[in-house]
Amino acid sequence: MAVEVITKEDLEAFGEKLLNQMKALLGQGQDDSRKFLKTYQVKNLLKISNNTLQLLRDNGTIPFTKIGGIFYYSQEDILKVLKGESLNKQVKFSR
Repeated sequence: MAVEVITKEDLEAFGEKLLNQMKALLGQGQDDSRKFLKTYQVKNLLKISNNTLQLLRDNGTIPFTKIGGIFYYSQEDILKVLKGESLNKQVKFSR
């Protein structure tokens, strides 16, 4: 039986290769256009208050998804609203 010596450099090279392969696998199948923003991010982006965002949700100007008490907004939808396109969809999920 032959003995192989594994050096620290061999382990580091293996780790880098493994990490790159994992990043590639995780990157596949993910669509970067489907990013979601939380309330504070939308408020900062639009420079609006809690009450204004509530009004925009209530009248259907800004579509949202509610999961377990947290509101999520599609980045794509927010950009459409900024361009002046009106969206009238509300999807609510509660836990």
